Amino acid sequence: MKSENNQQLNQTQSPHHEDEIDLRELFSILWKGKWIIIGITFIFAIASVGYALYLPNEYKATAVLQPNESGSGGKLASLAGQFGGLASMAGINLGAGESTDAVIAMEIMKSWGFAEEFINKHNIAVELFAAKGWDQSKNKLIIEDGLYNEATETWVREAPKGKTVEPSSWELFEEFKERLSISQDKDTGLVSVSVTHYSPEIAKEWVDLLTKDINQLMKERALEEANQNIQYLEEQFKSTSYAELRAMFSELIQEQHKSKMLAQVSDEYVFKTISEGKVPEEKYKPKRAIIAILGAILGGILSVLIVLIISATRNNKNKKG
Repeated sequence: MKSENNQQLNQTQSPHHEDEIDLRELFSILWKGKWIIIGITFIFAIASVGYALYLPNEYKATAVLQPNESGSGGKLASLAGQFGGLASMAGINLGAGESTDAVIAMEIMKSWGFAEEFINKHNIAVELFAAKGWDQSKNKLIIEDGLYNEATETWVREAPKGKTVEPSSWELFEEFKERLSISQDKDTGLVSVSVTHYSPEIAKEWVDLLTKDINQLMKERALEEANQNIQYLEEQFKSTSYAELRAMFSELIQEQHKSKMLAQVSDEYVFKTISEGKVPEEKYKPKRAIIAILGAILGGILSVLIVLIISATRNNKNKKG
C-alpha cells in the first residue's frame, strides 16, 4: 500500500521536476549565448537609432471646425413630417433621413476627385510628391533631386512600370491621402482637419486651403441645387389645382430661397472655423525614442531565437552522432 502511494507521489512530482529542469536548461542555454544576445541587441539598437535620426521631421497642423447645419436642413425635416404624405404622392423627396451637409463634405474631402482638383488648383504636386525634408535654417523645402529638377522645373524620376515620369493622379492622391486626416468627435460633433508635412508652413497653408475649398464647393453645390429645386417646384405649383399641394409647394419654394440666400451671404457655408490651423513649432513625428526602443526589443527577441535555434541544432547533431 505504501509503495503504491509513493509511486503516485513520484508521478505527481515528476512534471514539476521536469519543468524545473527545462527552465534551468533554458537559462543555461541563454547564459551561454549571452554575448550573441548582447551583440545582436546592440546592433539592432544602434541601427534603430540611426534610422530614427535619418528620418526627417514632419509637422502637423490642425483646424477645428463646427458643422454649420443652420440652413434649411431643420426646416425641411419639419416639412417632411408635415407634408411627407403629400410629397410622396406628388413624387417629391423632401430629403428626410439623408446625410447632413457636413458628413457629405467630409467624404468629399477624402475622395480622389476632390484631391485631384485641389492639387491641380493650387499646383502642389511637387511639394506633395517630391519633398523629402525641410531646411529650418533657410525656411526652405528640400526636394528630392532624383524625382524633380528644380532648375528646369521638370520631373526626372525613373518611371515605375506602367507609369509616366510625371506622377499620375492616383499616385498623387495616395500621397495626399497619407497626409490628410479628417475626424469628427462623437460627443461634440466638431470636425478636425489635419495635414502632416515636412514644412510646418505648408501644413498650415493646406489646412486653410482645404477648409476654404470645401466651403466654396458645398456653397456652389447648394446654390445649383436650390436653383434647380426652385425651378421644378414652381413648375409643379403652376401645374396643380389642389390647395394642399399648392401650399406645400409654396412652403418648399420659400425654404429653397432661404437656402439660396444663406449660401450667397456666407463664405463658411458648411464649416465654421472654431480654431484655425497654426504653424506648428514642434514636430509630430517621427517618435525617435519609440523607434529606438522597439528596435532594441526586436533585436533582443531575434537574438534569443537565434541562440535557441543554434542550441537545438547542436543537440540534434549530437544525438545523431
